[in-house]
Amino acid sequence: MQERLQKVIAGAGIASRRKAEQLIAAGRVQVNGETVTTLGTKVDVNSDEVTVDGRTIGQETFHYYMFYKPTGVITSVEDQFARKVVTDYFKRVPARMYPVGRLDYDTEGLLLMTNDGELTHRLTHPSYEIEKSYLARVKGVPNDAALMQLRRGVALDDGLTAPARASLVRVEGENAWLRLVIHEGRNRQVRRMCAAVGFPVLTLKRDGLGCLTLGKLTAGQYRPLQKRELDKLRQLVGLNS
Repeated sequence: MQERLQKVIAGAGIASRRKAEQLIAAGRVQVNGETVTTLGTKVDVNSDEVTVDGRTIGQETFHYYMFYKPTGVITSVEDQFARKVVTDYFKRVPARMYPVGRLDYDTEGLLLMTNDGELTHRLTHPSYEIEKSYLARVKGVPNDAALMQLRRGVALDDGLTAPARASLVRVEGENAWLRLVIHEGRNRQVRRMCAAVGFPVLTLKRDGLGCLTLGKLTAGQYRPLQKRELDKLRQLVGLNS
């Protein structure tokens, strides 16, 4: 069975599909001993030998974990300033794990960690519109007009946002908690949206991703996905369970 080379690399857990394309373009991938730099090249997964940086790849055993990222942790596999990164929590897991998407340094909550490159690609690709649910404590108490603006879309410096599901959860003194559900993945999007309607975020927590919810996890904890959770997640992005 023939598949695109970048998909095979991603499927082996080496890198995301986008990163796999960069590896190919950089001349770091060989097929049957020949360097390949053409994106879209197809290979036979059963008979062709694919190597990345001289290492032969094969299908890995995939691992999937739901992680409660604390604030003050970088969503990356390394940091040039030696700050704590999400993979620091997964050193005992029998595979190299990668975060699916990003959570800001000062945002806590649900982050999926896996070595499944194809699932990562689909969950983060805008065309699949995977919903992400946030609880935001904002300064002040938003009125109906502010909530309606969030629901209709907010004009930011990089364009109008897609409509969000926005609701007032509770009032807490002079401030309030909002729930926002979005499917875009712009940089610091929820914070920018709330600030644009006049209610800057004080604290932010993501508690939902697609069909996943944090449940009883606390900051710094993680657990493997249950089979029913993984099956449902894969179905959301058109992968067979």
